[in-house]
Amino acid sequence: MTSDSFFTDARRKRLQDVDPADFAWAVPVMRTGYAGRALVYLAVAGVSLRSIWEGGEAKGTAAALEWLQGGWGTAVIILITIGLFAYAVWRMVDSFWDLEAYGSGAKGLIARAGMIVTGLIHLGLGILALSVLTGSGEAAEGGGGLSGYFNSAAGKAALGIAGILTIGAGGYYIRKAWKETYRNHLRANPVTLHLNSALKAGLAAHGVVIAIIGFLILQAALSASGTPEAGIGTAFDWLHDKVYGRILVTVLCVGLLGFALFCLVNALYRIVPKASDSATETLRAALDKS
Repeated sequence: MTSDSFFTDARRKRLQDVDPADFAWAVPVMRTGYAGRALVYLAVAGVSLRSIWEGGEAKGTAAALEWLQGGWGTAVIILITIGLFAYAVWRMVDSFWDLEAYGSGAKGLIARAGMIVTGLIHLGLGILALSVLTGSGEAAEGGGGLSGYFNSAAGKAALGIAGILTIGAGGYYIRKAWKETYRNHLRANPVTLHLNSALKAGLAAHGVVIAIIGFLILQAALSASGTPEAGIGTAFDWLHDKVYGRILVTVLCVGLLGFALFCLVNALYRIVPKASDSATETLRAALDKS
């Protein structure tokens, strides 16, 4: 690999005897998954900005998908559904075959476990998109029929842990944007070189949304009802109630457009270490030389 610090000696050793052709099959799955993820955030941010422009409020994932239903919008929901299921599969195979070459040490296993959790979350989003597409049930982002469980002591404890972990995930994305470690995973070319600032802002906005959702989950765990209503729409509603809330929500929606761009760029130019040529130059390596 390149001299990039991302490729530590341990990681280079794991990749030493790997034939990229053996894992080439995973790349189309990865590209389809990130493209679907990009469409989701494009839909949520785009529909929300339109609603705000017309005097309404920002929309959550379910509401945005429902707004798209009909005509060309249905075709978009179909693509989103395929993409979300593909992303779930990608995260599972990424973890199982260790395509990022994280290894089987403590840090590697934590990273790979995180991939599985992310995959399951997007599997749930894929099912949500499918339910909107088929009209098989009321799409919702809240706790639904689990409210009784969440009111129990065990449910509140589970919610508290979930809230803390979600806040941590949001912090991880914000730190990733601040440190620009995402540059290690992207191929260097004129597109990625010129979009670095937008990618950074988009990833940070995504982290803010995740952190707010985590805070709302934790708040539900500490409340009397214990019923979580924690999706993107709920995060928008919470922010909207703050001082200058409408402006803050608008800025966040613009940031999520940046995250949609981040996902699209990953779909096109993400490096999968076990499926990439050893001479591939990362965006970080190219920027460090400039």
